Amino acid sequence: MRFSLFVHMERVSDKTTQKQLYDEMVELCQIADRGGMHAVWTGEHHGMDFTIAPNPFLNLVDLANKTKNVRLGTGTVIAPFWHPIKLAGEAAMTDIITDGRLELGIARGAYSFEYERLMPGLDAWNAGQRMRELIPAVKKLWEGDYAHEGEYWNFPSTTSSPLPLQQPHPPIWVAARDPNSHEFAVSNGCNVQVTPLHMGDEEVEKLVGHFNAACEKFSDVPRPQIMLLRHTYVASSEDDAQVAADEVNVFYNYFGAWFKNERPISRGMIKTLSPEEIAAHPFYTPDAMRKNNVIGTPEEVIARLKAYEALGFDEYSFWIDTGMSFERKKASLERMIRDVMPAFA
Repeated sequence: MRFSLFVHMERVSDKTTQKQLYDEMVELCQIADRGGMHAVWTGEHHGMDFTIAPNPFLNLVDLANKTKNVRLGTGTVIAPFWHPIKLAGEAAMTDIITDGRLELGIARGAYSFEYERLMPGLDAWNAGQRMRELIPAVKKLWEGDYAHEGEYWNFPSTTSSPLPLQQPHPPIWVAARDPNSHEFAVSNGCNVQVTPLHMGDEEVEKLVGHFNAACEKFSDVPRPQIMLLRHTYVASSEDDAQVAADEVNVFYNYFGAWFKNERPISRGMIKTLSPEEIAAHPFYTPDAMRKNNVIGTPEEVIARLKAYEALGFDEYSFWIDTGMSFERKKASLERMIRDVMPAFA
């Protein structure tokens, strides 16, 4: 099982400038590159300082000039916000500029906050259907001279310009949760990215079960790869792990507030949650975060990841967005590289 870094600029207060956040994100990516991680992933979000990522291709092109070996992945572009011709061309150009290091992750999106602003009236079902129409169209555009007549897009014969450097095209990853999403990805020859979010390892087992069932159903298709994305903190001690559990709990309270899309938002930041509101959450707690997410000493993290490796995961992505200080993120990532990854060499 190989390892990657999943990272964004995340701003939870106006005490840190956005330029500083970007410089810190780049430094984390460089640590991952020097440390032998396989890939860096960054996604697409709009109007949210909680996750600042308006166009991941811009970040990846910049990172290509600031790293040497690491693969560069979109984790993920939001399918309904892209026209197939535009996505095919921009991804291909990124693949050329990065010298064939692009991994293209695609999802339907999750935040109604973004749907309301970029595509009013869009719901999760139609976003998913757009993704299912988009991906085959992008692949056909890379083959050349493709006309499309679909439910969401129509265009005459077109070839992506440019074409990607990797042939037949960069690896495509689909963020999947339900069985139908896994079946769509596998049947279309796409790799799969899963995340249990705040839930425990029973959710991990369920997700890999959906993937294995899809691979069995479409056994004529070569088995794609599957990546597990989890919030991770490699601690220096048990006390340090408990501090991380508290921090990740606060992060998920804000994540949940953004997802519900009911709280006032000003200048890209959601109204501050009070300690009482955080303490009153029905299922986000520090104890749940300590148990469910990969938070612990190196020995504990190794044991947890060995279990994921045994389940058949090809890649484990270290999700570093946690609301922690840059110094704490950096220390955890360095312990991951120094104390955990050698056990999987």
